[in-house]
Amino acid sequence: MSDGAGHLSPVAEGPWAGWLSWTDTVPGTFLDSAIGTSYSRSDAAGKATVMLASLPSHANRLGALHGGFLAGFADHAYFAALAAMGRPEQAAAVTVDLAMQYCGSGKIGPMLRAEVELLRETGRLMFLRLTIHQDADLIAASTATVRKAPGPK
Repeated sequence: MSDGAGHLSPVAEGPWAGWLSWTDTVPGTFLDSAIGTSYSRSDAAGKATVMLASLPSHANRLGALHGGFLAGFADHAYFAALAAMGRPEQAAAVTVDLAMQYCGSGKIGPMLRAEVELLRETGRLMFLRLTIHQDADLIAASTATVRKAPGPK
């Protein structure tokens, strides 16, 4: 599956078997250089989990996860989650607004887990929220409004 911004593909083997992998196909773009490859899956209608490795390049000068990186990951996680929910065409949607609440200090090394929920959908908009965890620790929370990608003409 191609979303125009990256490559979505099911993972058949290894630790991510059963997940959907998202990698950017254009080297040096924001998703490629700042976020990296994420893995997502949906186990319930309107909900999905998005996983991402935390890397040294995600750190601030104090050695913790940078808040701007976490906001970028949240924005990415909304779209990866929509793809996992069976809506890959919405990878071409756009973020109207995104709010972040930083709840704890993230570390370099442990995986990040975003739990995403689609709260409501109208004809043109989707309202979503997520929490970002490392192990059992809540790192951040977010809400976002997404304007849907136009349907086929």
